[in-house]
Amino acid sequence: MRYLLPLLLLVALFGMLVMRGYVHSEIVADHRVRPPAATGDVPGHILDGGPVIDARGKGEPTSLRIPDHRIVLTFDDGPDPEWTPKVLDELKKYHAHAVFFVTGTMASRYPALVRRMVAEGHEVGVHTFNHPDLSYQSKSRIDRELSQTQLALAGAAGIRSSLFRPPYSSFADALDDKNWPVVKYIGSRGYITVLDSIDSEDWQRPGVPTILRNATPEGGQGAIVLMHDSGGNRAQTVAALGRYLPELQRRGYEFASLTDALGAPSAQTPVSGAELWRGKAFVFAVGLSDDVSGVLIGCLAVVGVLVFARFGLMLVLSFVHARKVRAPGFRWGPPVTEPVSVLVPAYNESACIVSTVRSLAESDHPVEVVVIDDGSTDGTADLVEALRLPGVRVVRQRNAGKAAALNNGITHARHGLVVMMDGDTVFEAATVRELVQPFGDPAVGAVAGNAKVGNRDSLIGAWQHIEYVMGFNLDRRMYDVLGCMPTIPGAVGAFRRTALDRVGGLSEDTLAEDTDITMALHRDGWRVVYAENARAWTEAPESVQQLWSQRYRWSYGTMQAIWKHRRALVERGPSGRFGRVGLPLVALFMVLAPLLAPLIDVFLLYGLIFGPTERTVLAWLAVLSVQAVCAAYAFRLDRERMRHLVSLPLQQILYRQLMYVVLLQSWITALTGGRLRWQKLRRTGVVAGPGTAPGDIRPSRNRPGDIRASEHRASEHRPSEHRPSENPRPVA
Repeated sequence: MRYLLPLLLLVALFGMLVMRGYVHSEIVADHRVRPPAATGDVPGHILDGGPVIDARGKGEPTSLRIPDHRIVLTFDDGPDPEWTPKVLDELKKYHAHAVFFVTGTMASRYPALVRRMVAEGHEVGVHTFNHPDLSYQSKSRIDRELSQTQLALAGAAGIRSSLFRPPYSSFADALDDKNWPVVKYIGSRGYITVLDSIDSEDWQRPGVPTILRNATPEGGQGAIVLMHDSGGNRAQTVAALGRYLPELQRRGYEFASLTDALGAPSAQTPVSGAELWRGKAFVFAVGLSDDVSGVLIGCLAVVGVLVFARFGLMLVLSFVHARKVRAPGFRWGPPVTEPVSVLVPAYNESACIVSTVRSLAESDHPVEVVVIDDGSTDGTADLVEALRLPGVRVVRQRNAGKAAALNNGITHARHGLVVMMDGDTVFEAATVRELVQPFGDPAVGAVAGNAKVGNRDSLIGAWQHIEYVMGFNLDRRMYDVLGCMPTIPGAVGAFRRTALDRVGGLSEDTLAEDTDITMALHRDGWRVVYAENARAWTEAPESVQQLWSQRYRWSYGTMQAIWKHRRALVERGPSGRFGRVGLPLVALFMVLAPLLAPLIDVFLLYGLIFGPTERTVLAWLAVLSVQAVCAAYAFRLDRERMRHLVSLPLQQILYRQLMYVVLLQSWITALTGGRLRWQKLRRTGVVAGPGTAPGDIRPSRNRPGDIRASEHRASEHRPSEHRPSENPRPVA
């Protein structure tokens, strides 16, 4: 279901956007208009005849004129939601009837107006679906224009019509060798072609007096008068009707439908059965595509506001944070010099654990290192013990998971400050010292460090490097200032032991125990801050599959943590403050906005294919520029080289899409009550040691005592499939 639903949603969304593009004439639209041509092939009696041409039979085509003192008002290009109702109101006011030549695109979008036309006694004719000049089109395209318009009429009003008016048509004497074959072919399909004998030229909006003068026949002659109820502002047309109808009625003119004026049977016939239901289904699909597109556009506006609000907050508040902590003489409190217990939960980390432990042994702050071996099967614990490093202990336990391993480590810790890290992470010599300095403030209960991607030489590693620096560390500065840090990274975080005891230690309720414990500390009244100089080098996933597994768990676990702590929204005190500030921000910026963000790329793709291409590209480049500014500022704050930002545009095109799908799957898992298994990622030991320049990091080879396991533990050290609580509770 997690794979099927996103695919179905994608197909449905694509189908709706294509449908919308088609009915809005953004797809296969053809706005060419052929210039006049020779008239040698057009029969003379047609050129000199009336505006109604009947070429349905096998014999010679005939033309008809409107009897004297009868006017057939015709309105093209509708129905329009603004102007057609006003035109209908004027006709109804003076008991006049007309013929509306509708396009299939407008009829399918506004079916209620077509129903009103029919109900009030007007005739409806076909004006093609997309309004192309048919003299440029093939017979198959002509057939499609006719049949799809009839489908729209069937769905809108349950009728079909035999009246047809070609787009861009004029008088009978304007027929030429290019459009006359179209008239004959249309006749062979069972249609009567209706041209006009008087053009009001209302489409030029020349003013009401000019429209009245143009539309008035001479000497009591009958006429087919061309007007428009769509295609632009038709206020002059509506105003002209208010004077035109009563004035000509006083002169003895009758305003009738075409067949009534000619004394012929109605051109409209009802449809039923499969044809009717196909039409209804088509009109419903068009309406749904318009509604969905409207919602998507609204969501796009929402995500645009959220994205730019987040960027603005990050830039402003990260500047405030950097200015605060980098100010001369800034201190959290008295220097923290007391020893620290460093907990290293490890499950099958033989490729990484030696570098991890050695980096801790070189710390310039007094530490004890407790490696909790969570039932490893690759000799992880043996490797640590073989190092025989002072102050390093190994605690073995049966496989129970990271949270259980850390809680076990807390019970074995000898000091009041506890640092937690991952078994694939390498600390610099100053990391522990920098990480614990904020505990000089007795209100601080936990500290988030600065996690860095060590294996950033690959493209996917560079993308994650950008994400860590911009998306995580810049965020942490913002949340620090707001006092609602959502997550202490598992790779580098420190806790006051009394704070951990007060909240009951780490919980196994969610798949994101780091987010869970951080939220619990906020609710208990502790400050959680960010130490930018406490750098830790971690190994990021090196394949799409591994990255997918990791982010899937992160996204789902974050949703679980938000749901678990939802009562903070209505509680008082520190819990309520976090619930009404922190939880909404986390939900908006980490769950809702990323879920809606794909709309940016959906409309980018839509604009590139269906237009306007230039404006679409400029808009996307503008968004990319804002992201580039934020990324460059984040890199400057972290003192990182800017060269990795070269891959930022490609990251937005490829990497971000993967994150969208991961988040969507997490949502589906949550909403369907699915259960997500712990994921293990393969590690290579690529982060070799502290202080190594990221560009120089390479996997170590032939390390003494190194055991290569077939599978290595992920940085989250998740348990094997034998773990009893492997399937945690669903979000809701």
